[in-house]
Amino acid sequence: MENLRIMLCCGAGFSSGLLAQKSRQYAKKNGIAATVDARSESQVGGYLDKMDVLLLGPHYANELEHFQAMCAPYGIKVAVIPSEIYGMVDGKKLVELAFSLKKEENADSEKSTEAKA
Repeated sequence: MENLRIMLCCGAGFSSGLLAQKSRQYAKKNGIAATVDARSESQVGGYLDKMDVLLLGPHYANELEHFQAMCAPYGIKVAVIPSEIYGMVDGKKLVELAFSLKKEENADSEKSTEAKA
């Protein structure tokens, strides 16, 4: 299984840092190939070649389109972390969300390839 590189984005990084830590712990405990890092909003542009999925803190929901446009050329999936995952600092659900986004992308790629055939 390929390592999924997950980046969390928030303001100061405290909440997202804690969520990243919980997510890493969950992934390691369950043998899931994933790296999870947290960066502030101003740092995201410097890591575009180091992520597969970008998850935004709920307070950045109004910036979703901006980040999607920034990440699109790199094939990075971008989503807002649901408040219940963020508020409960639920590492398991965050990892599941990231993998579901990547799975969606793979399914879309397969449909595109089939349409061209």
